Amino acid sequence: MLQSILGELNYAFGRQGIKQTVEHRESFAPGKPLDFSMIVGRDSKLHDSWVEYLERLPPSIKETLRSVVYQSLSTKPPTLITFAWMPGYDYELHLSQAPDTKTTRGGITILMRSRYPSDSHPLSRTAGKSKK
Repeated sequence: MLQSILGELNYAFGRQGIKQTVEHRESFAPGKPLDFSMIVGRDSKLHDSWVEYLERLPPSIKETLRSVVYQSLSTKPPTLITFAWMPGYDYELHLSQAPDTKTTRGGITILMRSRYPSDSHPLSRTAGKSKK
């Protein structure tokens, strides 16, 4: 699911789709919740799974993603973003940005790491339970 969804995001934030995505810049403005529904619409078979995954992300990661997307869509020209995912134990977010040069445009890479969406974290089974 994540690989398929990130392919859609890569199209929307890549050379082919960035001009249309810029039209939705204010959806990522400060104070707004993280929402990619203009890219992964409700008609997508993966929409509900994607929304569920985003809701489980820690608040700091959601806010960082929102902020980076907003900033990238605010530059002239907009800064391209490449999204990637790898399996991991906890939630992680790795960001890098290559600056523009005289001959090439730079871009942002966002690498997200987490458990597979259907895998629950082992500690979630004991969260909230007191030890005897």
